[in-house]
Amino acid sequence: MSSIQVADQTFVAAQPARVADLIGTPAKWRTWWPDLSLRVGENRGDKGIRWTVSGPVDGTMEVWLEPALDGVIIHYFMHAEPTGGDRTSPDYAELNRVRRVAGKRMSFDVKATLEAGRAAGEPPR
Repeated sequence: MSSIQVADQTFVAAQPARVADLIGTPAKWRTWWPDLSLRVGENRGDKGIRWTVSGPVDGTMEVWLEPALDGVIIHYFMHAEPTGGDRTSPDYAELNRVRRVAGKRMSFDVKATLEAGRAAGEPPR
């Protein structure tokens, strides 16, 4: 079992292919996870992407896209171990919080970008 385990989901009212295009943009990765080095393990197209991550944590990360209603559910997962520093007594709760918040920022950025100008209840653009 990994010390850092994050699982989160966010609904986005947009077509899976549009979400996949945005999540598959390497320039965005640096804004969402600026301290991590990402290596694509599997690009699953409109079903998501999997990475191997390194930096302050080493492990795996995935965004899985599940079509739902008139959009997609972004499922975000990270399984990792801290690297460097004092490994004798890391604050695992804080390490998990930092990675959970980064994943939520990514999801909310995707949501804000693809739902911009859309009123609640309107179909996706």
